[in-house]
Amino acid sequence: MDLQLAGDNAVIVGAAQGIGHAIATAFAAEGANVALWDIHPSIGDVAAELDGGSAGSVSGQLVDVTDAKAVERGAAEALSQCGQVHHLVYAAGAGSGKHGFPFWKLDPDDWPRVLDVNLVGAVRVVHALVQSLIDAGRGSVLLISSVAGQVGSQTDPPYSAAKAGLINFTQCAARDFAGYGIRVNSIAPGMIKTALNKSVWEAWHASQDPSEQLDYEEWAEEKIRSVVPLGRWQKAEDVAQMAVMLASEQSCNITGQTINIDGGQVMH
Repeated sequence: MDLQLAGDNAVIVGAAQGIGHAIATAFAAEGANVALWDIHPSIGDVAAELDGGSAGSVSGQLVDVTDAKAVERGAAEALSQCGQVHHLVYAAGAGSGKHGFPFWKLDPDDWPRVLDVNLVGAVRVVHALVQSLIDAGRGSVLLISSVAGQVGSQTDPPYSAAKAGLINFTQCAARDFAGYGIRVNSIAPGMIKTALNKSVWEAWHASQDPSEQLDYEEWAEEKIRSVVPLGRWQKAEDVAQMAVMLASEQSCNITGQTINIDGGQVMH
């Protein structure tokens, strides 16, 4: 399906790997001009790889979303290249790196960075590009949340709380942007094989008695069996296809929503 995104300008944050990389690939495949942001030094190589197979242009920028000045510089560079931004996707994320059950096993000092990357970073980026989005007079913002933000996950309370805040910010921003023709939505992925997902297992694994430890695949299969009705992994590409659909006019009346791609894990 031609989603008519060719020639549109998109900024994808957290594009070096995982879900963000899949979303960047999908936008590039639709012919959009894509600016890729990430803190990972491979972002330039990722951009060069995608640029070779895209009808649009692809560029990579090193941007730390926890650094307000870096975000402002990234926005200025993106705007100097494309003039205006039609679509923004925030897929940056980080966990505490600890198994947080019960929550008091964590220290309050474990919370600020997780909140900064997952929630406040999204707010910084949207602020930095808000005027360009408004000037475009149409377009979309997509914030990647998590099922953890909907169920109060005990695995990593700071991450869960941050993603819950991101869902609420989605609704706030959707109301504020609506009068300017900008739609704002969130996607809540479930069990996807990403570095972040594996880090959850690593934190759990380290907290277990050796007799109760499982390898990554065993842990994941057990969790999928117990919480995912469809009984299978979700894929980053599943999220990417929904991301480009939500950016397109096919979704012109969808805003303020959180769409789950979780195999039925969270049923409302």
